[in-house]
Amino acid sequence: MTRAASERIEVRLRPEQRREIERASALLQMTTSDFIREAVAARAEQVLTEEAATVVPPDFFDGLLAALDEPPRANPTLTAAAQRLPEITRR
Repeated sequence: MTRAASERIEVRLRPEQRREIERASALLQMTTSDFIREAVAARAEQVLTEEAATVVPPDFFDGLLAALDEPPRANPTLTAAAQRLPEITRR
């Protein structure tokens, strides 16, 4: 069951903005309120999704990609642990 909208936000528009919004909502056979509500909600979701993305400086990202392209280096501790694996899993 859909709940009725109860919150209100007022915004000032230039006359040409209002006319464009009303024309667009009419083309979609929506009320102006529904059109505005859906457009604003979609934009808010887009902004919040973009905010959640991790942004790093370009030089850091380039360095990360370069490091991933390097051949793997031996890790003595990991090698020793891998050699003990058969002994540990037999128990």
